[in-house]
Amino acid sequence: MGGGLRAFRYEIRCWPGGVIPDVDEAVDSPRRLSGRPDVAERVLALVAGVPTPTWGRDELNAGEMWNSNSVVSWLLVRSGIDAGEIALPAARRAPGWQAGLKVASR
Repeated sequence: MGGGLRAFRYEIRCWPGGVIPDVDEAVDSPRRLSGRPDVAERVLALVAGVPTPTWGRDELNAGEMWNSNSVVSWLLVRSGIDAGEIALPAARRAPGWQAGLKVASR
């Protein structure tokens, strides 16, 4: 869990058969980044180690706020996927993405 006020705490969930209730609200469609089971297993194994600074702040001195985009880019880099080569959504905006890349590469 992140620190600070309860409203800014968060959970990162990973469960078999999990459903994302608001997936239809996503900015862009899901993308397959790898078809290799070992890569998927690495991503899932890394979830417990994701940094959990206060959401929306730059406590890790990455140059931008930490958020769900940061978590995704951090997981991808740490699992061996070149997240820097992934095209961002159509609006070309993913706040927090660079923070995850920077922290993962430390």
